[in-house]
Amino acid sequence: MEAVSSSAVLPLAKVSGSEHRNFNQKSSMSCPETRSFTSTHCRSSKHLKGSQLLNSINKRNPVGQPFSSAGVYTYVESDTESPIRGVEEKVGVLLLNLGGPETLHDVQPFLFNLFADPDIIRLPRLFRFLQRPLAQLISVLRAPKSKEGYAAIGGGSPLRKITDEQAQAIKEALETKNMNVNVYVGMRYWYPFTEEAIEQIKKDKITRLVVLPLYPQFSISTTGSSIRVLENIFREDAYLSSLPVSIIQCWYQRQGYINSMADLIEKELQSFSEPGEVMIFFSAHGVPVSYVEDAGDPYRDQMEECIYLIMQELKSRGISNKHTLAYQSRVGPVQWLKPYTDEVLVELGQKGVKNLLAVPVSFISEHIETLEEIDMEYKHLALESGIENWGRVPALGCTPSFITDLADAVIEALPTAMAMTTPPSSSKEVSLDPPSNTKFEGYIRTT
Repeated sequence: MEAVSSSAVLPLAKVSGSEHRNFNQKSSMSCPETRSFTSTHCRSSKHLKGSQLLNSINKRNPVGQPFSSAGVYTYVESDTESPIRGVEEKVGVLLLNLGGPETLHDVQPFLFNLFADPDIIRLPRLFRFLQRPLAQLISVLRAPKSKEGYAAIGGGSPLRKITDEQAQAIKEALETKNMNVNVYVGMRYWYPFTEEAIEQIKKDKITRLVVLPLYPQFSISTTGSSIRVLENIFREDAYLSSLPVSIIQCWYQRQGYINSMADLIEKELQSFSEPGEVMIFFSAHGVPVSYVEDAGDPYRDQMEECIYLIMQELKSRGISNKHTLAYQSRVGPVQWLKPYTDEVLVELGQKGVKNLLAVPVSFISEHIETLEEIDMEYKHLALESGIENWGRVPALGCTPSFITDLADAVIEALPTAMAMTTPPSSSKEVSLDPPSNTKFEGYIRTT
């Protein structure tokens, strides 16, 4: 996440002193049916807290019930006739991402937008009126340190530039498959905002839309937050509520993504004098434990399966290096997913690991968490802890095989896109608010 952080690491090679879970067997995960535009999510077949997962995330029940297939969510058409019917089809693809400040001057207002999001700082309903004042306070306090981080990587986030390049690459990949589409970029917390992208979609008279969040794994705080924005916009607009739409909720399990990650790891291993002796160190963005255990966020389980799938692909190529997973960017007094990246790096050094390859597994674009936190902070810590040879796998960016797979995902999702409709006022609501005794928590790290 741009300018925020957290991640969980689950090693197959045990690292003493950290919390680990055995993940020697692949879990079966899918993105199941859900009941609202905001809350559609991907879930493990291990049934996280049973019905609590659905109850804690679902919010509203549209007339058009959503259904899922391999991580794709669509909406079944209601009897209301769409005003789009009979119009020449124009396909749109909306890429969703976090956004980031492009200059140091942008840092404080970007942080305000971030912390004003109730999916980032989760306050009980009784204290929801404090959301914006608290966001203002935190953004002002955090801005100086965050500016130092952005200054260290050139004065701003490269995320918009990279996302624009990915959008163009996906458009070109679809054109090679004889599909002409308009590709839009919608950022959650900075320009171009999601709302701006939706306005352009309306102006262009798009008749069918595929929504592709640029997060491989689903989390309430990333994909979930962006979809909440879309739900709010679509509910209030007659044109959009009739627009056939399909949302690709998660895609970490796609073979094209897995192969692309394995390709990058295999290539970087060759830069070491003894590739077989290198510890593969997956570092993922973390979230507070309560997101998983109380709110039913499937992020941790999806991350674990993602690592399993990548390692299985590497093993099929004859690469059987030891590996571990850890979560980076924790902050604040609450507990985050463990083990923590910084602690595991120290432990590995103490255990005599000399060669380490860092893999930023939850990031597909270079940004502050890779360029500053991993490349600077964690590299320095690793070398200081006794690790002698450090390497880092680049983010996928516009890797051709990766872009091709995303284009394929769009093509697969398109046929099932159907209109969603505005839910009636009588729809059953399930609160997304944390319990009244919930501790203050959220993404506070902004370096």
